[in-house]
Amino acid sequence: MQQLAKRTKTNTPTDAPQVRSNCGLPLNKVETLSVANLKTSANNLDVDLHPHTGGLIAVVYVLSVEGLPLMPCSKAKARKLLKAQKANVVTCFPFTIQLNFVCENKVQDVDMGIDSGYQNIGFSCVSTDKELASGTVRMDGKTSERLMERRIYRRGRRNKLWYRKPRFLNRKKKEDWLPPSIQRRYDTHLKIIRQLKRLLPISSVTIEVANFDIAKIENPEISGTDYQQGDMYGYQNMRSYLMARERGCCQLCHKQFSKGQPSHIHHCLERSKGGSNRPKNLAILHKKCHDRLHKMKLKLAAPKSYKPNTYMAIIQKKFWADIPDLKVSYGYITFINRIALDLEKTHFNDAFVIAGGTTQQRIKPLEIIQKHKNNRVLQLNRKGYAPSIRRQRYAIQPKDLVWLNGEKMVATGVHCNGRRVMIENKSIPVKKIDKTFHFGTFSNN
Repeated sequence: MQQLAKRTKTNTPTDAPQVRSNCGLPLNKVETLSVANLKTSANNLDVDLHPHTGGLIAVVYVLSVEGLPLMPCSKAKARKLLKAQKANVVTCFPFTIQLNFVCENKVQDVDMGIDSGYQNIGFSCVSTDKELASGTVRMDGKTSERLMERRIYRRGRRNKLWYRKPRFLNRKKKEDWLPPSIQRRYDTHLKIIRQLKRLLPISSVTIEVANFDIAKIENPEISGTDYQQGDMYGYQNMRSYLMARERGCCQLCHKQFSKGQPSHIHHCLERSKGGSNRPKNLAILHKKCHDRLHKMKLKLAAPKSYKPNTYMAIIQKKFWADIPDLKVSYGYITFINRIALDLEKTHFNDAFVIAGGTTQQRIKPLEIIQKHKNNRVLQLNRKGYAPSIRRQRYAIQPKDLVWLNGEKMVATGVHCNGRRVMIENKSIPVKKIDKTFHFGTFSNN
């Protein structure tokens, strides 16, 4: 009798195509375990070679000779075109080919839906009978940290210079200026739309937007001039406002501040985790209480963040200006349609509903990660004498695909001035790399 593998809590499949048997499970009592109802793992290593996809399709994107997007084709058809040398591979992610012969360029109408968000972007492109693209883009959200790091470097360099008179004429902002963190998120939305339009003949774009009144959410009775009078209206500074709000008590020990006793202001949600300087995120504490809070890693209740709502309120007007023939949808419409279709709450499912999807055959969704293309070029010398400047971008970047001895791997970085690449914690000379695929801003690993 074949030796059983390690016992687990998974049932051994009996309907896998690799299992060779001409009788049912009740007739195989000789080879069952003596312990009843014991669940074991499969002994056949080939059982999991054909996972169930749930009817999801996979497509290959096609470009014409002129570079115009055509309707996607199946993997089998793309394989035949490449084998007959009637097409060339354009990019590996997503897999796209370009035809070598002239065709009629007949296409169908494709509708794109975008589930815009603060941290994730869902997208879906549907035709009359199929979904042609679907996925979620996860943004890194580290712009504020990088700006803080850049400010530290700049301040350190300027402190070493001779004093010069401040200049303010070059500090004007453009009328359509956005904070850098919001601008990068907004540019990511536009880049996703542009890249999808290069792959598919998209005829319409629908984005889910919503109008948010943050002040109304926090205070439903606000009206009139109350919008112009914030929490600190009538107070000299932040400390006096916090003292009045807490009635002169510490927010940790709840004891009164004695006369002349110093007070410390604490961020309930740390700045490094997205906390703001708004009064709702600040607490006033005794000095001893503040030290004890950090030493014992205690937490004060942080207020609800409305950053995503504020972000949507800022960028919704820019969508109208930058995307021609834009259509908009609202969250409550997406919710009703998604419930009617009995779909799970995900970003790509919301985008599918926003695009007008109903009974179309679904495609396997992509998981895309936003990647930072350029690290800081200013870096310390290995010997620590002086900073050295990297003046060029290396050919291989982190998360790029590389082929070594015919095997595809993922690069984690380069060193030795770009002469060696790190693959699976091993240093490999760049000369031994057969070929490289550079992901750019978006990556799937």
